[in-house]
Amino acid sequence: MALSSSLGLRRLLLRASPSSLPQWKRSFSPVRQSSSFPSDDDAAGGNLPPLTTPKLFVSGLSRLTTDEKLREAFSPYGQLLEAKVITDRVSGRSKGFAFVRYATIEEADKARHGMNAKFLDGWVIFVDPAKPREPKPPRPAAPEPSETGIRTNKTIGWCG
Repeated sequence: MALSSSLGLRRLLLRASPSSLPQWKRSFSPVRQSSSFPSDDDAAGGNLPPLTTPKLFVSGLSRLTTDEKLREAFSPYGQLLEAKVITDRVSGRSKGFAFVRYATIEEADKARHGMNAKFLDGWVIFVDPAKPREPKPPRPAAPEPSETGIRTNKTIGWCG
């Protein structure tokens, strides 16, 4: 019953003129006219701020990406001085980000616009300017042992 009524409605709508359709049927459009997603021009970096350093931060890397694959992907954009995937000290696997350094800022800018939001090893990567490394806070001085061999622990009290 439902199938025959939907076929009948479809035939009725196909034969009907646009002026005889209800208002809600005339305003419906199956194709979306505008999109909230960035276009390819925007994703390629059309509105990115200018670079101040030739070093780039690459994020979103696959765990299987190596230094060689990174160098191969970024070398068409200029003279590559360094391409380093950051790895975990214990496992040796990629942490999912890397740094790439070019000879000039112009080459780095070409690479940023060319590789931002592109696929590398099946993952979408993002290329941003590298920020300078923040200095680590100084380590607290180790407590000096006393002559008696007893040390104080400020949270608990005496221990020895």
